[in-house]
Amino acid sequence: MKVLIVDDDPLVCQSLELLLSRENDMEIIGTANDGAEAIQCCERLMPDMVLMDIRMPGMDGIQATRTIKNRWPQVQIMMLTTFQDEHNIRLAILAGAEGYMLKSTHVSNMAQQLRALASGVSILDAKVLKTLTGPSKEEITELTPRESTILELVALGCSNREIAQQLFLSEGTVRNTLSLILDKLELRDRTQLAIYYWKRSL
Repeated sequence: MKVLIVDDDPLVCQSLELLLSRENDMEIIGTANDGAEAIQCCERLMPDMVLMDIRMPGMDGIQATRTIKNRWPQVQIMMLTTFQDEHNIRLAILAGAEGYMLKSTHVSNMAQQLRALASGVSILDAKVLKTLTGPSKEEITELTPRESTILELVALGCSNREIAQQLFLSEGTVRNTLSLILDKLELRDRTQLAIYYWKRSL
C-alpha cells in the first residue's frame, strides 16, 4: 500500500513516516505540508491512500480531499486529526473521505484501520462515531430529502458547482432547488440559509 502523509507539522509527518514504514505492507511514498502540495504529490506519486490532516494553512484538508476525490476517485483518504466535532466530521465525509481517525490513535491500531480502509471498509474512530450518533438534530420537515441535503451543503460552504458535482445534478437544477428552499423557508439568500441551518443544528 502506497501512503502519502499530509500534515502542516513536519514533526508529525516525520513521526508517522517512521512508525508506519515499519509495517511490511506499507510504503510511505511522500509527505506534504498543505492541501495544495498534497494534490501535487497525488499527481506525481499516485498513492493508494492519503493520511490527511484537516486544518492547515492555505488549502485545508477538506478542500484538498474534495479535489483529490474528484480527480482521482480511486485514491482513498483517511482524515487524521485532533478534531472530533460533528461539523468537521460531516465536512470530511461530504468531501469524499472514506475514514476519519484521531491523532490519539495508537500506531498499531492506525495501521490496522488503514488496512481495513484499503479493503473497502469505511472507518470512523469510536469517539467520532459517538459524536455522529448522539442526540439527533431537529429535522427540517418543510423540505424534501434532496432539498435538505442541498441546504446542508450550502451551510458547509459548497458552491453550486460543487453541490452539483457531489449530487450528480446540473448547476441549473441546484439553482432552481435553492430558489424553492428560499421560498419555503422565507429567506433571502445563501447567508440566511447557512445561519438558519446552523441555528437548527445547535
